[in-house]
Amino acid sequence: MSEGPVMSGAEPFFLRGNDTGVLLSHGFTGTTQSMRYLGEALHRLGYTVSAPRLKGHGISPAAMAKSTAGDWVASVEDALNELRPQCKRIFVGGLSMGGVLTLYMAAKHAGVFAGAFPINAVVHVDSPDLAGLAFDRNAPPVIPGVGSDVKDPATKELAYPEVPVPAIKELFALIAVTRELLPRVACPTLVLQSREDHVVPPANGKTIVSLVGASRAELVWLGNSFHVATIDHDKDRIVAEVHRFIQSVLAS
Repeated sequence: MSEGPVMSGAEPFFLRGNDTGVLLSHGFTGTTQSMRYLGEALHRLGYTVSAPRLKGHGISPAAMAKSTAGDWVASVEDALNELRPQCKRIFVGGLSMGGVLTLYMAAKHAGVFAGAFPINAVVHVDSPDLAGLAFDRNAPPVIPGVGSDVKDPATKELAYPEVPVPAIKELFALIAVTRELLPRVACPTLVLQSREDHVVPPANGKTIVSLVGASRAELVWLGNSFHVATIDHDKDRIVAEVHRFIQSVLAS
């Protein structure tokens, strides 16, 4: 059954390049718009890039309210299955909850990925108010959105203006499971973290680096962006850091 029409700019994209693939995931209530700059830049550098639309996203908060963490994982796994026959090596990266999915995928498919690069990922939310809504039978159906935390005034994220409350418990479940799986992330890992982030506590960056099982895990701080760093002032730095990371892994 169709979820409904997809918003313009929220469509999945696949950019065919060489035999090194990059799988990109957008974040909670967000869309592929937040990954397009990075994806197109990586494609210009030669890589094959896939950015799926997570189920329930890019349509309406009502559609998202019917989706689950399992659906979001399946959206990324389906894209991986499409990418694998075309690429010898695959890297995975994502923003915010997309960074959580990045770490989940790297842990669950440990032999598949050559490297992982979560961007402002979250493994601890540190928000009792948000957690308190997860199983509250009296909670409202929606709360104000968390999208478009961007420092650049000329940029706006394409994201839902509201968060469907049923999706909150799905988010917390995904975060909790992924945190438990972090020791199974064995591939080289590049953690990109904004120093000033109004959605995810910046301490997540250090936590991820300390908990992943990879022998190579590095943390790069982004000093001129808020949460949606992939479309913010540091977007070109992210491209450069990811390209450097990929090339260093391929050369090792």
